[in-house]
Amino acid sequence: MKIAVAGLGLIGGSFFKAFTQTGHEVTGFDIGDPVDVADSDLVIVALHPRAAVEWIAAHAAEFKEGALVVDTCGIKVPVMEGVAKVAQGARWRFCGGHPMAGKEVSGFRNSDAALFRGATMILVPGEGIDDDALAVLEAAFSEVGFKRVVTAEAAHHDKMIAYTSQLCHIVSSAYVRDELAPNHDFFSAGSFRDMVRVGAPDPKLWSELFLDNRESLLPVLERIIGRMEAMRDAIAAGDREAISAQLAEGRIVKAKMDAGGAVGKWTNGRKSGLSQEEKRKAKPGDMVRKARAATMGEEWVVPKEVKSEG
Repeated sequence: MKIAVAGLGLIGGSFFKAFTQTGHEVTGFDIGDPVDVADSDLVIVALHPRAAVEWIAAHAAEFKEGALVVDTCGIKVPVMEGVAKVAQGARWRFCGGHPMAGKEVSGFRNSDAALFRGATMILVPGEGIDDDALAVLEAAFSEVGFKRVVTAEAAHHDKMIAYTSQLCHIVSSAYVRDELAPNHDFFSAGSFRDMVRVGAPDPKLWSELFLDNRESLLPVLERIIGRMEAMRDAIAAGDREAISAQLAEGRIVKAKMDAGGAVGKWTNGRKSGLSQEEKRKAKPGDMVRKARAATMGEEWVVPKEVKSEG
């Protein structure tokens, strides 16, 4: 397979290195470099959201017939809407993507062919992405180490990422800006390291992500502020019962999270992470898990024997 990677930062560089190791013919380029995607079967666009949409629009006429174009942006609604305007009726097909892997550092020098090992790749199918196309993408991303390839709707993806990623960066950034932070040495251990790990996000990228996803981010931000205010008020009032009740509620929720429960829908009852023999026998698309919001359909819990996969 001929693969092109646009954007050679941490994620794009890691894709470039990983696919090169699998034996595919891979080309990579940054913005401003000469671009040749005429023969590429798979084009991975690892740029910031707005830049990704602009780059795809600028090169839309150059993609070969049947080519699969996948972005790696951390938000999906604005990207999917932006690309849809140029992909409608095109001879190539677009699928939104979000590799759930990364580091607290950036740039090609920090990229790693092993970055995606054991991680999840989220796909948001665009128009024309059928089971056959999903099977091709599942196979390609599995080659570079992804343990799971799942599909999600754009709005649900952005709602979940607001909580699981964006909120974490906001809280960590606020935490490291405390006046006591410079004096942490000798007084910090594991809990401090956990809190500060993502406390220095790239301002240009993350301000764009926050603003473009503010519809999903503001509610989750307001909820955590409410919980922090409740704890502050209980401490100020010396209300040990209220403090204990809040901590106890957190312990219950954390225990459920650790137990591995999940809500969702699965395609044909199959799961990702299948053996090679199972993959050979499976029909196209069987291996792709569909992650949906509980409100989009019947709510159910993933069976115990597959909870570790989800």
